[in-house]
Amino acid sequence: MSNVQIYDRAMCCSTGVCGPQIDPVLPRFAADLDWLKAQGHSVQRFNLAQDAAEFAKNERVKQLLADEGIECLPLVIVDDNVVSRNEYPSRENLALWTGTSVKPKASLPTAGLPTADTGGCCGGSSGCC
Repeated sequence: MSNVQIYDRAMCCSTGVCGPQIDPVLPRFAADLDWLKAQGHSVQRFNLAQDAAEFAKNERVKQLLADEGIECLPLVIVDDNVVSRNEYPSRENLALWTGTSVKPKASLPTAGLPTADTGGCCGGSSGCC
């Protein structure tokens, strides 16, 4: 299983889904990280406001911050490789980078409506119209 690390900009809480103005991407990304954990991957998320020491411990993160400033955040690192920066990736990208299969979303079954070709109402031999 993969080790996924996310280095976020300073936010009010660990996921950024609190406060008066919530970026709509953040709840989706939080759900995608929960999904990754459920698939068996190790997921660590660091918030610059609350986990500054974690930013200082990672040489690659320190270098990117020195070169680009906080504009490089969020950083997504999978197995020690920077795979994304400056945006929150999709579940499909997270799956690709971790070698995880994305199952198609379940959809509600749809009933086939009878047509003239299938002998249903309005054209078939049932005489219902």
